Amino acid sequence: MRVLGIETSCDETGVAIYDSESGLLADQLYSQVKLHVQYGGVVPELASRDHIRKIVPLIQTTLKEACVSPQEIDAVSYTAGPGLMGALLVGASVGRALAFAWNVPAVPVHHMEAHLLAPMLEDQVPDFPFIALLVSGGHTQLVQVNEIGKYALLGESLDDAVGEAFDKTAKLLGLEYPGGAMLAHLAQQGHPNRFIFPRPMINRPGLDFSFSGLKTAAALAIRANHEDEQTRCDIAYAFEKAVIDTLAIKSELALEKTGLTRLVLAGGVSANEKLRSTLSVIMHARQGQVFYARPQFCTDNGAMIAYAGWRRIQEGSRSDLSISVHPKWALSQ
Repeated sequence: MRVLGIETSCDETGVAIYDSESGLLADQLYSQVKLHVQYGGVVPELASRDHIRKIVPLIQTTLKEACVSPQEIDAVSYTAGPGLMGALLVGASVGRALAFAWNVPAVPVHHMEAHLLAPMLEDQVPDFPFIALLVSGGHTQLVQVNEIGKYALLGESLDDAVGEAFDKTAKLLGLEYPGGAMLAHLAQQGHPNRFIFPRPMINRPGLDFSFSGLKTAAALAIRANHEDEQTRCDIAYAFEKAVIDTLAIKSELALEKTGLTRLVLAGGVSANEKLRSTLSVIMHARQGQVFYARPQFCTDNGAMIAYAGWRRIQEGSRSDLSISVHPKWALSQ
């Protein structure tokens, strides 16, 4: 079965084709970073308009790259939420229209489900059940994944998502949007012990997160110190270290609570090398395994939507002719 996947939840237009026998046949991605950087964040209306401009050419390029005709597509999957309303409607409308025109099933996909399944695009895939740590610009969640469609939320951020906290702190350091990756690069030159920031909520019961206080601690440090280049590096190091330690501690608690030995790391922040290496060391010590996607599949992309769509079709999912999106959509639903 060949599934065309369409991703338009925020500021990246992604289109891919996944074949159930041959794997990923084609993957195209267009990023709107240059469009939004002057505003310091995503402007929803501009994002929607840019998706409209880019989506059809990307679909045509993807079909050409895969050497596949529309008649050889067996299903179309698209991101139905969560995300920006206007952006979601672009992908959903085009995906549903193509499915109708090609007389194939249309499958709405949950964006975060696609992220947690993205590591299954790799050669080594996790068996169910496992714990998923979902870390992105909009989400920080610990989820027990029993099988496709059976998810139990164990903990989530009570305020800023981890990616959002990275970007906001990067902005305070004078870095351009999106600054999370640049902050991580800056942290590579930081001194380990000059600044020590709190590890939020690690001593409280439960598995929820909070990063607003950590962001405030970084802001106060920036305000109180002469902002030379080394100071910026040192603050970036301390902030990144506090975030990674917090995520690692909570992940270990989730593993202990459930007794599971497999951890999946997914979402845009999962591309962070220090986070990956920290969790790899922890899982090795616990005689467990950690799984994550290659960096290009950590951020929003069409490949994960195509793969998740195929898995959903296997479970019997279909949509009618209506076009429905969900800007807010709990993974448990």
